[in-house]
Formats: sequence, structure tokens, C-alpha cells
Amino acid sequence: MSIPTSSPKSVRIDAWLWAIRAYKTRSAATAACRAGHVRLNGNPAKASQAVVPGDTLRVRQPGYERILEVRQLIAKRVGAEAASHCYTDHTPERPPTPSLGIPQRDRGTGRPTKKDRRELERLRGLRG
Repeated sequence: MSIPTSSPKSVRIDAWLWAIRAYKTRSAATAACRAGHVRLNGNPAKASQAVVPGDTLRVRQPGYERILEVRQLIAKRVGAEAASHCYTDHTPERPPTPSLGIPQRDRGTGRPTKKDRRELERLRGLRG
């Protein structure tokens, strides 16, 4: 599936974010704009504001913030590969999160004893 050759002059922010698959639904994109999670060129954005090629969007999502530059306007949702041609992602690499070895009990061993609970608390640093 390709991007339509006749692109519109301007597109609403919420429609564009939905079309490039930043949000699953347009209403989710609208809610993010209302909550202040979307910034257009450094300023808080309303869902009805228009984007044009060259604009920079900062989209705050759980755990990180994406920095997207608008390259092409689309108003309809397209495939993921086609949508990726409509923006440039300037998001910095996230540092790898250290994986903590969370102790788990074997299935079927039942409820932890008082001694087991104290050992777990000691491992988690809750007890000295």
C-alpha cells in the first residue's frame, strides 16, 4: 500500500498522529493533546491545530518521549511501512534498563512462610 500522491495542504494533529500510527485511535490522539502530552514546535498543541511539513512534534508516551519531524502529510491511516515515510524520528536511544532478578516461587509450593517472607524482604532491601 502506498501513500496517496495528492497530499492535503494541512492536517489536524490528532488525525496525523493517528495516521502515522503513534496512537491506536484518533480519540486517543485527541485525549493526549487535551492532556498536554503533545507539543508542536515546543508549544502545547490542541488537537485541531494543523501540521505542515517541517514541524516538530514531541509526543509523550508511557516511559519516554518521541520527537517526530513531519515530512509528509497524510490524513488517512496507512500501513506501518508507508506511514514511516511520513515522519523522521529524532527520538534519542533509550538507555537499557537493568533487569533485576526478581525472586519467584515455584508453582504449587503454596503460601510463603514467615521465614520465606522475611528473606524476600531482606533481598528487596525492605529489612536490614
